[in-house]
This record gives sequence, structure tokens and C-alpha cells, in this order.
Amino acid sequence: MPESLASSSLLPGALAPVMRLVDSGGPLIVVICLIAMLLFGLALERGLYWRLVHRPARRQLIHDWVARSEHHSWSALTHREVLTRELLSRLRAPLPWLKLLVMICPLAGLLGTVTGMIHVFDSLAIAGTGQARAMADGVARATLPTLAGMAVAVVGLLFVTRFERVVRREDQRLHDRLARAVDDARKGKVPDGMSTAPDSDSSDTSETPHA
Repeated sequence: MPESLASSSLLPGALAPVMRLVDSGGPLIVVICLIAMLLFGLALERGLYWRLVHRPARRQLIHDWVARSEHHSWSALTHREVLTRELLSRLRAPLPWLKLLVMICPLAGLLGTVTGMIHVFDSLAIAGTGQARAMADGVARATLPTLAGMAVAVVGLLFVTRFERVVRREDQRLHDRLARAVDDARKGKVPDGMSTAPDSDSSDTSETPHA
């Protein structure tokens, strides 16, 4: 019984920041915060995917390509194209969702501002136009969702632009890596991208997608 009372007393305290957020910007600002969490979560996931999944998969692809007996026939080139497209498609898989979330953020903010202004005008119709301070406070609260939505959209757009550039550059470099790996294997060198040393992918550090 005391434990249930303690948990029930902690619940209002945990919800207090959310209630203050709703009071300051309306319920749609909570939606914008959830969209921002999802957007930045996807951005973090892509960064981890690049380091932990894409690089080993790329090394394995180069290893499999070098291990083939021939590399210049039509079937070999078609097989290489299929493998590279599959690797890159997994890398860019969340890109449409990222663009959708970036597009939704300012629209949700604008919707929050419109509904906030409607609430302000309803209050003015009831209380009259003599309370300028209350009117200014209501307008400020109504514009907060648009500010939050635009801020999240700008940061998300920066990440999406960088991520698209990383994918395009990876597409160009991957074919060069495969061709260079075959030449290095013929010369008896360790093909570029197949080394398991920790610094083998140091050239890609600057291209890691960050939010």
C-alpha cells in the first residue's frame, strides 16, 4: 500500500515538465518534440549503422569480389552492380522517412500556431480587447509551435543533406574500391578496404553521417 501511494505521488511530478510544455505551446508542441526525438533517433541509428554494419559489409563485398575467378565479363559486372546497389539501398533505406519527418515538422508547427491563434481570438471575443497583456501572451504561446517546428526542420534538413552527400560519394567510391582491390590483388598487395586494422577506414571518418 505505501509503495502504491509513493508511485502515485511520483507520477504527477514526472508529468510536470510535459504539462508545462503543453501549457506553454499547446499539445502540438508535444507532437513536434516526439517527431524530433524520432528524427534524431534515426540520425543516430544511421551513424551507428555506418560504423558498425556498413563498413564490415563493404569489406565483405570487396573480399567476395576479389575472390571471383573473373571480373570483366557481362555476368560479373552485372553481379557487381547488383551487390553494390543492394549495399547502398540498405544504407539509404531510412532516407524517405527522414525527409517525411522534416517536412511534417514545420506543418505541425504551423497547425499549432493556427489553433493557438483561434484560441486567442475566442478568448478576446469573450473577455474583450482591453487586456493587451493577455493577448500578447496568447500570441507568443501560439507562435512557439512554429518556432519549434522550424528549428527541428532546419536541423533535420542539414542532416538529410549531409546524408545524401555521403550516400552519393559512397556510390562513387565503392566502384573505385572494387576496381582498385582487383588490381592490388593481382600485384600481391592487400586490397584497399579489406584490411582489418582499426585505422583501415580512417578516410571515411569525415564522411560519417552526423546529426
